[in-house]
Amino acid sequence: MPLPDHRHLQDEALPGNALSRFLRLIRFSHTIFALPFALGALVVAANGRPSGRTLLLVLICMVSARTAAMLFNRFVDWSLDQRNPRTAARYLLLPKSVVLVALIVSSAAFLTAASAINLLTFVLSPLALAIVFFYSLTKRFTAATHFFLGLALAVSPIGAWIAQRGEVDLAPFDLAIGVICWVAGFDLIYATQDFDFDRREGIRSLVVKLGIAHSLRLAQLLHLLLLIALVGFGIIAKLGAIYFCAMLLVAAALVYEHRCVRALDVAGINRAFFQSNAFVSAIFLVAVCLDRLA
Repeated sequence: MPLPDHRHLQDEALPGNALSRFLRLIRFSHTIFALPFALGALVVAANGRPSGRTLLLVLICMVSARTAAMLFNRFVDWSLDQRNPRTAARYLLLPKSVVLVALIVSSAAFLTAASAINLLTFVLSPLALAIVFFYSLTKRFTAATHFFLGLALAVSPIGAWIAQRGEVDLAPFDLAIGVICWVAGFDLIYATQDFDFDRREGIRSLVVKLGIAHSLRLAQLLHLLLLIALVGFGIIAKLGAIYFCAMLLVAAALVYEHRCVRALDVAGINRAFFQSNAFVSAIFLVAVCLDRLA
């Protein structure tokens, strides 16, 4: 299939210096989604304040792993993104060779930082990197790709817990299940924008398989499971009243998110995706910090 002419997209893609285009390519602002869950797990594992060294290394691991995952996604989906009107401008931001070099550097940064934390993070770091890369390949053989994206982000609270304690526990796994449900739910909502493209290209898509209405209902169920998992995390971690009261705000944000997408307009979906989910993760982190540090 010949590639469409995207010269009209150059004005959108090219402004800004190389750094700003790089940050747009990896959607750096989306780091706010998963980072609070990792930091929240770290605070709970430390029972308050983690050391500055551990905090810094966890931050480096989070940013470098997410950067590597996004670059891997852009690299393997390069031609596919060119054909999708929603993502067509991405391939104009930076040359493919630069993306590959940045992918290698960010992967090396993650492995180096993880190896500097403790033995278990060092041993598990290649597995963690493989998991976050694997998501980008799943659309080629399964319609459940949204859950693999959730799994990629769910690695972060488990990794942060291990970074602090050097061992695994039930609490971060409960939180990881919540993250999987949360991410799969909002990614289903976001994927409704690609319904026509995915169906035309024959891409394995759960939204295409279930239809938009059923996909949105599944997203509601997944976000209910998220709320249950967050309450479970509070119980397992022995968090207090501040945390559980904050869960009411999380529930309100999730209700608002699903009301925003009813009309299936782009503005409503983007509002649900960015504002509501950023609020959910931020409230979780603030609630954990207030509970453990107050």
